Parts: sequence; C-alpha cells; structure tokens
Amino acid sequence: MRRTAFLAASTILFAAPALAAPTPEQTAAAALEAAPVWDGHNDVPYALRERVGNVINDFDFVDTLDTATGDTKAMHTDLTRARKGHLGAQFWSVYVNASLPEAEAVQQVVEQIDVTKRLVSRYPSDMQLAFSADDVAKAMKARKIASLMGMEGGGGIGSSLAVLRQMYALGVRYMTLTHSKTLGWADSATDVPTHGGLTEFGENVVREMNRLGMLVDLSHVSEATMMDALDVAKAPVIFSHSGARAINGHARNVPDSVLARLPRNGGVVMVVALPGFLSEEQRQWFGARSGEEARLKALWQGQPDQVAAELAKWDAANPTPVATVSDMADHIDHIRKVAGIDHIGIGGDYDGMPNGPVGMEDVSGYPALFVELARRGYSQADLEKIASRNVMRVLREAETFAASEKAAPPIETPSGGAKDAD
Repeated sequence: MRRTAFLAASTILFAAPALAAPTPEQTAAAALEAAPVWDGHNDVPYALRERVGNVINDFDFVDTLDTATGDTKAMHTDLTRARKGHLGAQFWSVYVNASLPEAEAVQQVVEQIDVTKRLVSRYPSDMQLAFSADDVAKAMKARKIASLMGMEGGGGIGSSLAVLRQMYALGVRYMTLTHSKTLGWADSATDVPTHGGLTEFGENVVREMNRLGMLVDLSHVSEATMMDALDVAKAPVIFSHSGARAINGHARNVPDSVLARLPRNGGVVMVVALPGFLSEEQRQWFGARSGEEARLKALWQGQPDQVAAELAKWDAANPTPVATVSDMADHIDHIRKVAGIDHIGIGGDYDGMPNGPVGMEDVSGYPALFVELARRGYSQADLEKIASRNVMRVLREAETFAASEKAAPPIETPSGGAKDAD
C-alpha cells in the first residue's frame, strides 16, 4: 500500500512540468524593481533656462508634454514619465554654453545649480537632493528620484581650483572636463587639440577632484585627454553619456584603447541614447548631408534661399536613418565584450538632444532597453549592475578615496592677483 502510494506520488512529481523560465519582460521588470535606473546625464536644467529663463515657480514638472512651442518639441522629462521609466537617480546637468567667457560661465553654472535645487525642492514627495552614495540609497528606498548634479564642461570653474572646490561645496558631484570646446588645460573631442591631452593644470584638476570625491567625467574629451586622466586618476572615472566608438565612429564615443583600461581604473561608461552617437548609418548620413550642404553653398554663393531649396530636395530624397533601442544595446554588448559587465551604465542625454532612439524617445523608455538586453541573454544581476549598481560602486569608491585623503591639503595654484604681482 505504502509502495503504491509512493509510486503514485513519484509519478505526479516527475510528470509535473518544470517551472517556466522568466520572460525578458519579467527579467527586466525584476531588475528595475531591485535596482532602478541611475541616469548619468539629463539636461532639464538647461531646458528650463532656454524655455522659461529659469522662472519655474509656476512650472509643471509633473507633466511637460504641453511644452512644445513652434519648432521646439516637448520636453523629454517629467515626473510622470520618469516613474514609468523606473528612474531612481539622476545626475542633472548644470550645463552652460561652452563658448561663454569664463567669468560668465561660472555665474551661469551657479544659476543652474540654483534652478536645479529649486526644482527638486518643489517636489519633495517625488525628488530628493543627493550628495553621496548613502543619500542615493536612502532616496531610492523612499521611492524618490535621487537628484545629484554634474557640471558639463570645465570652463565653468574659470581655470580655478578654488572655484572647483566651491562647486563641490554647492553640491556638484561630477564634472565633465570639457564640453565641445578645447580649454586652456584640456583638449575636447570635437575641437582642435592644442595640448595633446591635459596640461599640468589639467592634471591637477583631476587630482583635486579625486581629493574632493568629485567624479571625473570623460565624456566630450579627446582620446589623449582620456588617457592622461586615466594616468592621473586614483578613483574611478565615468563617461556620463557616451557610446562605443567601435560601433559608431563619432569622436564623442569611447575607443577600445580606453575601454580596455577601464577595468583597472574601475570606471563606467554610461551609454548615451543620442541617435547620432548610436547609429553608424545615421552618422554617415550626417556626413553626407554636410558635404552636400557645402557643395550647394559653393554652387549658389550669395543665394541662401536657393541653397535651402536644393538641400530640402536632398533631404526628401535621403531620409534620415533611424536609431533604435537595438542600436543602443549593440553599444552595451561591445562595452561588455571589451571592458566587462561591471563597467556599464546608462546616460540618456534627454532634453539635451532632439529625440531619443525609436522605442526610447523619452525617459519613460528605459524598460524597453532592459527588455532588449534580457532578450540577448543578460541576467537579472547583469541588468541591475547596468541600471544603477555599477554607478553606486563607482561613487562609493570615489568617496572612499576622498576619505583616505582627508588629511591632504588642497592643491594650490597662484591666483590671478599673485600672477599680476610677479
């Protein structure tokens, strides 16, 4: 009797179907629930400057879909769509125009810090200022968007380590060494190089950022500047919004020579969503269009209306290739292959570009990328690292190094007055 019951139970046990493997959608959802997205770069503060002159007391950040005006599209970011996108932490970019004189740039950066803090303070149930990794963890636990600030472009420190220190004191937690213009101390990726990377002062900027615990951001800088910064840095670096140059050859993307060095440094590439940096086909299209425009200007000198008409015909015959979520995943695949899974993050560049890739047009679209990665075989643990755990590790390591340097004095360079007295 007992043997019969045992055999019957065994039959039922072995006949029961195995538990189904989670779908890509389920894997992505579980990862983003456990580790919400920590995005490396969003230009909402500059959008506020451009659209409303930083006058935000009546600005509705819950829903910005009605912000389209004329040729200007609606913003990519608001609290409603951020929730849909599982955004848990954001480096808000306190960017100002790279062509500004230094003194004016410093002032405007402070204004952008101010508008960012005021925006966050208006939504205390949804957003929380963060100045450390612990702050981010607490905000995420409370299901608020941890809001950090990053300076995009070293022109905003006015070639002064004193100003750099004060920007840190105001809450800035990363600085992109350059933007689109080469500075007096660092070469940009998209301007004529003049230093072969970093000058001695530029190296001291990196050292002082490490001493403070401010992340060194190498998006926008030349390959030589990347290499020099990695030579000097004692803490992990970030690329707040860049892709892989092997997939798209744009100078703004990270070459394999640099990716190969990331494991030793511990840094992360936060993969950008800007279509022109993702799709090589689109990059080639932009090159062809620029060439056609130059040809037309040479043919129709002094006749801008004719140039515009002919270029419109070219555009109609040559539509812009699209970039997709799959293109973005290709960059992540390549970075994993060269640098490893521990060195990947997300840096959308929303509200700093005309549009995101198809499927990730705004900040609600992050889950689509994680579903695509899960389809490609990324595990939940892999996706959690990409979403926010890698960046959390980087910030903690930068903080740990800064703590070890607590007794080290600030790096000093002569002020303008001292130079004038010589």
